[in-house]
Amino acid sequence: MNQENFFDIFDRLWAGMGSATTTVLRIAVIVVVAWVATAALQRAIRAFRIRVAARMGDRESAKRAETLGRVFRYLVAVVITLVAGMLVLGEIGISVAPILGAAGVVGLAVGFGAQSLVKDYFTGFFLLLENQISTGDIVKLSGEHAGFVEEVTLRYVRLRDYDGRVHYVPNSQISSVINMTRGFSFAVLDVGVAYRENVDEVMAVMQEVALGMRQDEAFAPRILEDLEMAGVDQWGDSAVVIKCRFKVVAMQQWAVKREYLRRLKNAFDERGIEIPYPHLTVYAGQSKDGGAPVLPVQLQRAAAR
Repeated sequence: MNQENFFDIFDRLWAGMGSATTTVLRIAVIVVVAWVATAALQRAIRAFRIRVAARMGDRESAKRAETLGRVFRYLVAVVITLVAGMLVLGEIGISVAPILGAAGVVGLAVGFGAQSLVKDYFTGFFLLLENQISTGDIVKLSGEHAGFVEEVTLRYVRLRDYDGRVHYVPNSQISSVINMTRGFSFAVLDVGVAYRENVDEVMAVMQEVALGMRQDEAFAPRILEDLEMAGVDQWGDSAVVIKCRFKVVAMQQWAVKREYLRRLKNAFDERGIEIPYPHLTVYAGQSKDGGAPVLPVQLQRAAAR
């Protein structure tokens, strides 16, 4: 090997090393730029969401902005990652065009095989677009799953029920949404009293207890309007059922209902108003004129046993 051949080989090796070094540097720059762009855009989306939420006067709009901000941050990360991946493949020398063509064919095949997954994303998009569900709501989905909404994504909704159990509900399975905390809520009560009680007196006591709650500093901010008395709703087997409701701040209907029932029980006890329990009255027989006497109390108790 002469000196000229040696220098030719060295030049080719040096050129190859220089080309590899340049490729590595370019790939590193692509990765760093992608990472910085993702972090910057996600931070900008978060800041924009906070600014928008601060300008919105209602809680519902703020929750919707938070949910949409989380989705947009996820989309930004996915898009930038895909673009950076294609650029890296181009630097390595792998042609992206055949990959994109094959991806189209594979995507078509996968689309047929993963229709439920595609439906998850489409349904999730419209759930967010129409603002049916937001983080922090209490909802019932498709009549089976109910609880506090912890997370809403394009693929699933995560709920936590009263027992602490977590439900992951795919968006494709959501056929109906019952949102129990949107705007305001109603605390609906069915109060049963004995047939012998004066219904007008009972409703007056119910109004009195409701007025006391409206004047209570702890519950006044939670109740938006005075008690709405619907009146006698039905004649039950052992009670006259009176229906009423409070218009309350969203998510406060359960606390208001429990406190009202507690106070109403005390008020009924003070006034001697009977809250009945199911019981059975036994007759010895029924004559045509309806004059058959009631069995003595001792016999009724024995029959009940």
